[in-house]
Amino acid sequence: MYLQVLILSSLLQLISCYSLLAQNSPTPPPNIVWITSEDNSMHYLKLFNENGIATPNIESLADHGLLFTHAFSNAPVCSVARSTIISGSYAPRIGAQFHRKSKTVPLPDSLRMFPFYLRRAGYHTSNNNKKDYNIIEGEGVWDESSREASWKSRKPDQPFFHVFNIGVSHESSLHFSEEKMKSTPTKTNLSSFSIQPNHPNTELFRYTNAYYRDKIIEMDQRVGEVIRELENDGLLENTFIFYFGDHGGVLPGSKGYLYETGLHVPMVVHVPEKYKNLAQIGEEGKVNGFVSFIDLAPTVLQLAGIKTPEGMDGKSFLGANVTKEMIDSRNTSFSYADRFDEKYDMVRAVRKGKYKYIRNFQPFNFDGLMNNYRYIQLAYQEWEELYEKGALNAVQAAFFKPKEAEMLFDVESDPYETVNLISDPTYRKIVEDLRMELNNWLQEMPDLSFYPEHVLIDQAFSNPTAFGKAHHKDIQRYIEIANWSILPFVVVENLLKTSLMSKDPWERYWGLITSSNFGPEAKSLSSLISEISKEDEELINKVRAAEFLAISNQTDPSQVMVESLYQSKKPMEALLILNSIVLLNSFEYGYKIILDTIKISSAVIQDSEVKRRLAYLKGD
Repeated sequence: MYLQVLILSSLLQLISCYSLLAQNSPTPPPNIVWITSEDNSMHYLKLFNENGIATPNIESLADHGLLFTHAFSNAPVCSVARSTIISGSYAPRIGAQFHRKSKTVPLPDSLRMFPFYLRRAGYHTSNNNKKDYNIIEGEGVWDESSREASWKSRKPDQPFFHVFNIGVSHESSLHFSEEKMKSTPTKTNLSSFSIQPNHPNTELFRYTNAYYRDKIIEMDQRVGEVIRELENDGLLENTFIFYFGDHGGVLPGSKGYLYETGLHVPMVVHVPEKYKNLAQIGEEGKVNGFVSFIDLAPTVLQLAGIKTPEGMDGKSFLGANVTKEMIDSRNTSFSYADRFDEKYDMVRAVRKGKYKYIRNFQPFNFDGLMNNYRYIQLAYQEWEELYEKGALNAVQAAFFKPKEAEMLFDVESDPYETVNLISDPTYRKIVEDLRMELNNWLQEMPDLSFYPEHVLIDQAFSNPTAFGKAHHKDIQRYIEIANWSILPFVVVENLLKTSLMSKDPWERYWGLITSSNFGPEAKSLSSLISEISKEDEELINKVRAAEFLAISNQTDPSQVMVESLYQSKKPMEALLILNSIVLLNSFEYGYKIILDTIKISSAVIQDSEVKRRLAYLKGD
């Protein structure tokens, strides 16, 4: 009897859902298809940039739909970008900001991955096939998720949401050898495009550019195959088709970095004629308002007639209640970069209109710091070799030098972000406004990355958003200490002394990082920081103290760093220590820190990312 009641209840709920989808509409709910290509920024597609390659199939979607000129990934790497998409939430707020994940995290109690809501409302949901989430998926998200997943297995007349992922342009496609380069000519003419100004104009960089464009041509052909399959199934007139890159491109200095080449993605949406009422944003076909990955989930739900769930940060950019004026007024996008594989950094940015403000919280971590997977690419290797030979100009060499704590770029006149306007008094008001906007965003989330990753694993990742709420005031304090880096040292010297003597280890942590940002200018703090390097209860604070003493050219950090590494039993703590060791072994820092791997904890040395760092340090 109970089973019969349960079945009847489920049937009634399903009928109710279909009824909800169809209410107030003479037409059935639309189908929605996403075609995502891996590792493509808009800079390499002619549809968006004159320096790009033709993509006729994507262009055909734009001919019958909308072209988004300002679409942004919130993160420049796949797992963090995809976690943002599937949740509709900023990754540093929900604990999904580290790539590759050390631990999957649960979504807030009020939130599920967005296909769950589509499926509950009667949609067939299928994913072919990449996930790569940093979040626990939970039940009821996909009807199918595999290489065979398709809309074809849905029930008769059932609306569907389908994701098709294209991987031919992934970063790994540029891991070609010198032999392949010599034996495989490119279809793209090596003189048909210009090399971006921060790259050396060498034969290898030209070949890499052309080879990448060949992969984009192949990717576009796959897009065409999906479109034709929908057409053959008689589905085009009922289906929204979204094409977008899953984050920026993979030429050196793009994927993994908060520059436009890492974030600004191509996006086109085919709008069926009968559903034009759901795309009330003008007839010209070009949308200049800003949209971000946090907005994709609310947009799909809105198209399906489903209210945006509580807990999503994004806002719909299509739907019956979205007007052209609403979209045109949107001119802001936020972004974040933390750990990518074994390489740590912490960078946040806001793009507003034509200006991009980047906040480097650890600017001594130069962009070109060794990241093994990046440096498989021959162009990265050549770039580094040319730097070591002194063969690069100042713009090209900046990748291998410490950054400034703040950067401001006019990305319309300077699309590859080569001229930092931060010190130009002409832009003072713009800097102040964007700085405030970014800080308000960090505090409102709040941004969990103001704690080291290993602390979040131990204390936060069972319920990240609850941890953020409980420690909101602490995080605001850490942000305040971090922001002393952008003030004159004489103004903050005594404040830094107070933070370095705090009972809160993470106030000391940010006090140490801020001191390192000042470098030799903060030598008056050396005695206090030297004591921290010997006595602090947190291993990472000992290492950060030794890092400061090394950066300010006072003390060799080797003993403190290696002893702290040997004591660590936590893989992500050890990885963060190794980041400092690799940093100080590099280029102008020039220390030679030698490790005895036998002394490293077995719990640490088995970690895959730790293995990458150790392989590099051993020269393997």
